[in-house]
Amino acid sequence: MDNLTHSLVGLTSAKAGLEKLSPYATTVCVISANAADADFVSLFLGDRWTLLQYHRGITHSIVGTIAIGVLVATVAFAIERISSRVRKRTPRIRFGGLLAASLIASATHPLMDWTNNYGVRPFLPWNGRWFYGDLVYIVDPYIWLLLGAVAFLLTSKTRLKIAGWCLLAVCATAVIGIAGRPAIPESAPLRIALVIWIVGVSTIAIVRALGAHQKFGPQTAQAALAMLVMYWSVLTFMHRAALAEAHIIATNMATARSERVLRVAAMPSAATFFRWQSVAETDQSMYRFTVGLGNMNSAASTGGQVVRYPKPTGQERALVQLAEQDRRAFILLGFARFPLAHAEIGNCIGQTLVQFADLRYTEPGRGRGNFSVNIPVDCPAPD
Repeated sequence: MDNLTHSLVGLTSAKAGLEKLSPYATTVCVISANAADADFVSLFLGDRWTLLQYHRGITHSIVGTIAIGVLVATVAFAIERISSRVRKRTPRIRFGGLLAASLIASATHPLMDWTNNYGVRPFLPWNGRWFYGDLVYIVDPYIWLLLGAVAFLLTSKTRLKIAGWCLLAVCATAVIGIAGRPAIPESAPLRIALVIWIVGVSTIAIVRALGAHQKFGPQTAQAALAMLVMYWSVLTFMHRAALAEAHIIATNMATARSERVLRVAAMPSAATFFRWQSVAETDQSMYRFTVGLGNMNSAASTGGQVVRYPKPTGQERALVQLAEQDRRAFILLGFARFPLAHAEIGNCIGQTLVQFADLRYTEPGRGRGNFSVNIPVDCPAPD
């Protein structure tokens, strides 16, 4: 998930009761809820492929989560002790309480990241298997609204904090509006989300202006976290329905071509329960399509937009195997959930390109950040 979501989860968790465990627990909760993304520094130690290799790696594992929880609490404790000694005052931090709050907050990070289709590797360094929740799009405005509303009402006690929250709301509104503009295909759910967002933010502002926020306390934050779990439960139900529909569609397509289905995934789209991006792998090809829940038949649910990608065979497969030795391709294939490669072998003179992509996000030949790469390889010698 994005770091705004992680911050809101950490802050809401603190307001739900963790802040009572020790002074400075709120700050520690927000830091611990975000600290796993410190693996981003790998970008500065190499290149974007280094980042792809290490992102959501050891810092998102069980071992890393515990280490982060302990480290953040220990550093905060040490800083406060040194500061207290310099200022000649009694230390206030209760290390046991701070450690508990930090561990809980740090555990929310891989949990939140698991809910989307990017995945996490919880058993590193012993096992690099990826796990995917496939419930929530990587940025979800409804989670922003739910947790942001509660966090704002419980923390907006000064003009400076109110100004900070207002700036954050303006930025978030701009992000949703830009992402939902009509020029972007399939952005209608985001335009609906924008309307709900504006109504929600306006309602929260009225509640704050009337002073009703003074009646809120830890129970409000607890209720917000419970509603987040309920939201996940609804998405789980919708995901199961979408996955079942995707299996039917994949089976029908595979049967028509005498193929055998190997695996199928249904992955969330932005700001909607009803459209799920699906990828199916068979023994001979990959299929990508969208499942639209609420339609009466499988053909309608895909909107007629099914794209088939044959797997490389023969000479093309030989070129792919050669390109797989490249460091960039090796890293991408270690990350990709549905890797696919394509090579142009017709009229090949000198060199050709082998195009790799993860079908969750793009297709061979269409560059999209770290999710595709073109590797030049020598053409095969003529017969």
